[in-house]
Amino acid sequence: MATIEIEDTITVGALADKLMIPVSRLIGELMKNGIMATVNEQIDFDTAQIIVEELGLDIALERQEMAARTAPLSRSKPAASEGAAVRPPVVAVMGHVDHGKTTLLDTIRGSHVAKGEAGGITQHISAYQVDHNGRLITFLDTPGHEAFASIREHSAHLTDIALIVVAADDGVKPQTLEAIRFARKAGVKIIVAINKVDKEGANPNLVKQQLAEQQLLVEEWGGDTVVVEVSAVTGKGVPELLDMVLLVADVEDLRADVDRPAEGLIIEAHVEQGRGPVAHGLVESGTLYLGDYVVVGGTYAKLRNLESTSGTALTEATPATPVLMTGFKSMPEFGDEFHVVASEREARALAERRQSEQAQGPKSHGVTSSELIRIMNRNKETTELNIVVKADAQGSLTSVIDSLKTLDTQEVVVRVVGSGIGQVTENDVYLAQTSHAIIYGFNISIQSNVKQLAARQQVSVRLFNIIYELIDDAREELSALLSPEVRETELGRLIVRGIFKTTKTEVICGGEVTKGKLEVPAQAYVMRGDDKLGEVEVTNLKRGPADTKEVFEGEMCGLSFKTKRRIDVQEGDTIELFRREVVTRHL
Repeated sequence: MATIEIEDTITVGALADKLMIPVSRLIGELMKNGIMATVNEQIDFDTAQIIVEELGLDIALERQEMAARTAPLSRSKPAASEGAAVRPPVVAVMGHVDHGKTTLLDTIRGSHVAKGEAGGITQHISAYQVDHNGRLITFLDTPGHEAFASIREHSAHLTDIALIVVAADDGVKPQTLEAIRFARKAGVKIIVAINKVDKEGANPNLVKQQLAEQQLLVEEWGGDTVVVEVSAVTGKGVPELLDMVLLVADVEDLRADVDRPAEGLIIEAHVEQGRGPVAHGLVESGTLYLGDYVVVGGTYAKLRNLESTSGTALTEATPATPVLMTGFKSMPEFGDEFHVVASEREARALAERRQSEQAQGPKSHGVTSSELIRIMNRNKETTELNIVVKADAQGSLTSVIDSLKTLDTQEVVVRVVGSGIGQVTENDVYLAQTSHAIIYGFNISIQSNVKQLAARQQVSVRLFNIIYELIDDAREELSALLSPEVRETELGRLIVRGIFKTTKTEVICGGEVTKGKLEVPAQAYVMRGDDKLGEVEVTNLKRGPADTKEVFEGEMCGLSFKTKRRIDVQEGDTIELFRREVVTRHL
């Protein structure tokens, strides 16, 4: 068997050359498996292996070792030097939806965010600092709905302390368990705030017992988990909670270097009219200054605006400070690292190199092995729902798409043909029109001219401010694509005691109802023992000389049915009546 070395990714044309086969044959094999590929399409190493096996070639592929990069594209988390300064703790507020996370933060910072949130649930990561006894604490508010799991996990990795909010009247719930798992995975300290202790039905001890079952034993029971009972509405226990946050921070001795170029993480990104791409970042080390050159993934910026998350203009931001940044050439990616470089020339060169390497990597728009395997294994009867997704921020877009993909079944799947940040555009409408797609918008608007274009092109544009309403709408659309279920309900059975009339298309007979109840109209099977003679349509029932709509078990009756072909009905045969319904299925 011959061996060929290829890199992590390779174009279809280059692979055909290495395999010494016509590129049309390779493209044909991809198309046979449902992949519309071009000669310049990028595929990864695993995909190439699958295709070679499908082609039946006596060739083994080996991964070629790539040369070391001239400069690393990623960095480890910045380590503090011996002379590093104490920094504020970063606290992620996590927990189950509607357990009062945002209301608790409203009380801490004296705002009223929860009242203005769509559906009363947080749908983005929001970050801000508060002052408690002369010391700063940075809080991250994370979404509680199940659709935002990726944002919550991302948030756990940003933080020093996970503040998990549990409602005293509701207890530990699925997203509570998920938050605990994320916090443990990220290796951060956990503080539990038992909220709503002032409500009727509150049972803090039950919550503590449930926490103990998750190996979070509270301090008063001999464990090491800090638990504080609070009321977000009245403010009870909130000062004590902040004291405990600072105490845990002191024990952890959180420090960061200040006198160095800033590094940090992007926690959210969106587009604003008149400002372009706007990124929310968290400075992890160093000091970020207005006018700095910042590189994020494949884009960069000379910071045109540097603001606090409350909108206050800043000239600099120190470690653990959440900031808002503008001036980026394109949209930063949710979760990307950022760092400051010395000049625009260096920033542009680094961003272009990253763009080039990302385009050649397995995350390109080419076909990945997992996608190929999914398509190859997909039932041939699968129906696709094409959609275009637009959202207000990168994190929201990721969560919406991830949630929509969880709706996939063996029969129906969601196919995202386009996505992006910002308002619905004319290009989105044309894309949806050519691909017969629905446009879903999350927390965005649509201009009147685009709305009119969508109406002319008969493109459905659906805007939502609450994520679970969007998911429910997509679920209904997928349900409509499911083949309906044909359901038969047994009614009753008659034993034939006499035959009164037999023609090619009609039979009139009489007999005894031995099971259930006979009704008309109905369908029926004519049975002789275990043999089914045929299916017929029952048109009439008679009790004596009078017509009737129903006959009960133990009664004698006459029965007429129609048939498409002659059935030789005999005494002793049974006629089993049933009702057939077409039932709409739902996911």
